[in-house]
Amino acid sequence: MLVESRRIRDRYRLLEPIGGGAMGTVWRAQDEMLDRTVAIKELVLPHDHDEHRTEEAKNRAMREARIAARLQHSHAITVFAVLEEEDRPWLIMEYLPSKSFAVLVREEPTTVDDAIRVGAQISSALAGAHRAGIVHRDVKPANILVSEDGTAKITDFGISRAIGDVKLTATGEIAGTPAFLAPEVARGEDASFAADVFSLGATLYAAVEGQSPYGTADNPIALLYKASSGEIVPPEKAGRLTPLLLRMLASDPAGRPSMDEVEQELRAMLPDAEPGSSVLAATIPETEAPAVAALPTVPATAGAPMAGEVAAVTPGARKGLIAVGAGAALLCVAVVVAILLVVRQRPPQDNAAPPPSPQPSSSASVTPSPSASPSPSPSPTPTTSTPPTQPTVSTVASAKTAADALKGYYALLPSNPAEAWKLLTDNFKASRHQTYETYRDFWGRYRSVEVSNVKEAGPNRVTAHVTYDGGNGENDTFTMVQVNGVWMIDGQG
Repeated sequence: MLVESRRIRDRYRLLEPIGGGAMGTVWRAQDEMLDRTVAIKELVLPHDHDEHRTEEAKNRAMREARIAARLQHSHAITVFAVLEEEDRPWLIMEYLPSKSFAVLVREEPTTVDDAIRVGAQISSALAGAHRAGIVHRDVKPANILVSEDGTAKITDFGISRAIGDVKLTATGEIAGTPAFLAPEVARGEDASFAADVFSLGATLYAAVEGQSPYGTADNPIALLYKASSGEIVPPEKAGRLTPLLLRMLASDPAGRPSMDEVEQELRAMLPDAEPGSSVLAATIPETEAPAVAALPTVPATAGAPMAGEVAAVTPGARKGLIAVGAGAALLCVAVVVAILLVVRQRPPQDNAAPPPSPQPSSSASVTPSPSASPSPSPSPTPTTSTPPTQPTVSTVASAKTAADALKGYYALLPSNPAEAWKLLTDNFKASRHQTYETYRDFWGRYRSVEVSNVKEAGPNRVTAHVTYDGGNGENDTFTMVQVNGVWMIDGQG
């Protein structure tokens, strides 16, 4: 049968294989119903199992794939659908023209800056997965895709573990690869959030050091023994990344930072680089980019920038856009002040007390990364008066739509975190173990934040692109709820 004529469910036409391995083949395909390019992973089930074990493996793969499909993040390959065809699972994913991080590392030595750029993006996706209760289980360079504009995305959430691919291969690798396995997982324990932290640390270590943190071994059993013991070779080339790597690679899971903390620290280390200055550019597309897939990603219909588009935005152009945004924000403030002056002259029965006018940031606005401030203490510090749950900023409180409310929230930042804090629900704060102090400290690190491409993505869901200090940014999805008639942010990521 010709590849061109092979179809899945009379909808997906397989065009060409673009990758594969022990788990199966990844195809570039055409979704003929929606007229877009997708990536399809054909999962191969083990042939050496009896019928009962094969059926169990198939059911696990389907279950894990459905779990992966729950995660929607700008730095994770999105799973559109999970199908059963020809008696095996098929994953329909977004297509991203890209190379795996493993290939890039082999082609050219990775600088510490490049490793930090990739790590910051991947940790944000893993932090989002962990908040959703999802453990990746197989973080390694081969499961990280990097497009030409430097956008990094992770793929294959839980699939290798679901299929039961944990046997030694001819090269001494295990699904989960001994080179990147957390010690407790190498000893047979279940993978946890802390195991993902270790594996990401091992991935970044290998990128800058050129080998696994366990060193090298011709005998796969010897490598597995090193992994189970937790013995690592201290990094020599990691520079300023070294302290964080050592904490991520702690043999005791309790000694490792959370993925939220990893993301926050990596973001703090991001170099000030212009988009397009590196193959692993310190950028995320300026316009909303659709998610990616297991070797794949960006759908042609979503209007995401093609490789090189981001680099075409010059520093001068970006400053001009920021200046326009700042001018618009100042105009809004002037209008608000005028309204407040009129309100103050009205009789007392207008019982809405005039709220303080928001102070605009120097650029549009954006929300803090989900990783911001993992402090265990729920009580805010009194450094700035802790705002009540109900927001008092009139321009935000009067927002008629969730999208307008999100824009208003970012317009308060980073200059007015006290008022912005009031627009986060208690549920949002609790989900991030966030206090007002940690929230304020997070925004204190930035000079400006911009929010763009704000869109209603469904009931109570808003997508937006947030850019920090005119440089690095991310696409994100927000869950908005109304509390006493005021739109508030209840979830992010």
